Amino acid sequence: MWDPQQYLAFDDHRSRPFFELLTRVGAEQPRRVVDLGCGPGHLTAALSQRWPEAAVEASDSSPDMVAAARARGVHATLLDVRDWTPETDTDVVISNAVLQWVPGHPALLDEWSRKLPPGAWLAIQVPGNFDAPSHLSIRELAARDEWRTLLEPAGILQPRNVLDPTGYATVLADAGCAVDAWETTYLQRLTGDDPVLKWVSGTALRPVRDALDDAGWDRFTAELAPMLREAYPRQTDGTTWLPFRRVFAVARTPH
Repeated sequence: MWDPQQYLAFDDHRSRPFFELLTRVGAEQPRRVVDLGCGPGHLTAALSQRWPEAAVEASDSSPDMVAAARARGVHATLLDVRDWTPETDTDVVISNAVLQWVPGHPALLDEWSRKLPPGAWLAIQVPGNFDAPSHLSIRELAARDEWRTLLEPAGILQPRNVLDPTGYATVLADAGCAVDAWETTYLQRLTGDDPVLKWVSGTALRPVRDALDDAGWDRFTAELAPMLREAYPRQTDGTTWLPFRRVFAVARTPH
């Protein structure tokens, strides 16, 4: 189960890509703004602040995240992004760090782009770090005999079908959109004991946590911790550097 509090432990680090994505959206007076995969709702408020006259629609596939968003006053609904369809007045769609969980999501982008009204904006951001040492360590451990049977059904060993900027630009341009696509590698300076383990516990380890009971989770993370400490050694000042690659795409449908 995805813990909203664990996710928010790195709010400043995780929020930066969202705001950098948002700055590339040039909508001035959108009628409806949609936050697909709103998480705990801590960023949805920024959409209302930027476009106070717009109807803001928020949703997430996690009941815990929807509950956390509602506790913040966000009118969030429980919804799988694969079941979402644009309204005729949907002028802005934001999907921040969600589509990496959705197999075949490039087809969704094509579908949404073709159904959105003329001049609408579609902005996405996904992690591009599935070949990073952190994720390789998780898959290596999950593939061991002790864990494979428990974790393979949850899709832990399956590679994520995240594209590079050119891939997303191609999908969206083929749908007739004007596209701005890029990638950024942030260098996060983490502190504390096992900070990389704590970081991935809020995201990459979500399916592991869902698949294991408390005892299994404790054993898995105890085995993973030294692997991550070796991959991301602590510096002499006690901090740990974590490269954090993100892929962005902003598209505008034809007028």
